[in-house]
Amino acid sequence: MASIATTCSSGLISRRKESTNNGGSMLQFNGLRAIEPNQVAASSGFNPTWSASTSASKSRAIKAMASAPKRETDPKKRVVITGMGVVSVFGNNVDTFYDNLLEGKSGITLIDRFDASTFTTRFAGQIRDFSSVGYIDGKNDRRLDDCWRYCLVAGKKALEDANLGAEILDTMDKSKIGVLVGSGMGGLSAFSSGVESLVQKGFKKISPFFIPYSITNMGSALLAIDTGLMGPNYSISTACATANYCFFSAANHIRRGDADIMVAGGTEAAINATGVGGFIACRALSQRNDEPHRASRPWDQNRDGFVIGEGAGVLIMESLEHATKRGANILAEYLGGGITCDAHHMTDPRKDGLGVSSCITKCLEDSGVSPEEVNYVNCHATSTLAGDLAEVNAIKKVFKDTSEIKMNGTKSMIGHGLGAAGGLEAVACVKAINTGWLHPTINQDNLEPAVDIDTVPNVKKQHEVNVAISNSFGFGGHNSVVAFAPFKP
Repeated sequence: MASIATTCSSGLISRRKESTNNGGSMLQFNGLRAIEPNQVAASSGFNPTWSASTSASKSRAIKAMASAPKRETDPKKRVVITGMGVVSVFGNNVDTFYDNLLEGKSGITLIDRFDASTFTTRFAGQIRDFSSVGYIDGKNDRRLDDCWRYCLVAGKKALEDANLGAEILDTMDKSKIGVLVGSGMGGLSAFSSGVESLVQKGFKKISPFFIPYSITNMGSALLAIDTGLMGPNYSISTACATANYCFFSAANHIRRGDADIMVAGGTEAAINATGVGGFIACRALSQRNDEPHRASRPWDQNRDGFVIGEGAGVLIMESLEHATKRGANILAEYLGGGITCDAHHMTDPRKDGLGVSSCITKCLEDSGVSPEEVNYVNCHATSTLAGDLAEVNAIKKVFKDTSEIKMNGTKSMIGHGLGAAGGLEAVACVKAINTGWLHPTINQDNLEPAVDIDTVPNVKKQHEVNVAISNSFGFGGHNSVVAFAPFKP
């Protein structure tokens, strides 16, 4: 949501402080512990009395390496995207989802899922006419919390998109295929119903599905149960940073050799009385009830809070080696990611933007990308007063020249999907890479003077993406950034 800072290891901060003026650093690292230059010399057998000219040449070499990052080249460790699936306010088809975004269509409407007439916020990015036919059997479909229904449909659609249907999967080593789909809130409707039964009717009337359908790991578990995938399987719950954390961890499983394929993303379904009421209590939501479609307005001076959304976004992440062997259609490449924590406040961002700026830096380092290579940022941009500007300030800290960068806010049209937000926005990033078009940030009527980066205001723009980064931040100070690029063999 609106959080910005870092608890990243002291190594990153100390590295910044001890860098030379033009970016070179004499610090090296052993795990998470910084090693001083004299320790490096002693441990590697260097002669501490080397000449000044030798020292200078070594320093120049280190600086040159620091200024020329290198991307991963090992096909076992390169991670590519071979499939995508969504459940969104614009439907369950990836192309339809992005086409609506390109048109600048708002999916924000008045809530009719429950009686919100007395609520100070009465609108949301509510999904209507959702169908799970062909993906979930009728009996389970009636029992499941929407959070898990969205997860199962998006996950199975992503597998289909990657040509990994049941018959194909049965020919593969399923112990090398994992699932990592997280949720910030879990089965909130199941939880709310269970508590209501307890209070009104007593514990004997609580459904036996109360606990299983409430806990946040159940999306990954159910998807694995339905498909037989036996690789790494768990969930991550870092509020609105959840999906990016899942991508980051899933990629690392592939790079370590734990898995050849990971089904990763985020899912959320918190548009109910408990979810909406809870965020109203946090004073986080917009109250523009007379114009719901104009309520989510990142960076606009008249923004007054975020709009709650829902859905699921799932990617099929695969090692390049495995994808090549099976002749998979490669949509894009995942380059790397970064995660940090503000260590500042439960809901408010750090004004100095340190968490986000260091998170972006860590992402670029992990990706082997220089700041100059990035020309598209899919921003967290929730339409909150503090969060929007804090994110822009952090971006400016990392990218000294933003003249070639374009940034946009997907949430201006679909609302804030909480744990699913990063998943849906990752799909938008890959589609931007594939189509050469960036969707607009709508409701840009009165831009904040401090925002001098192109926000793609109100109308889509053609843009050849070189490297895209996607930002997601969450309550608790959780920060996450992931990077994608066009695939180049």
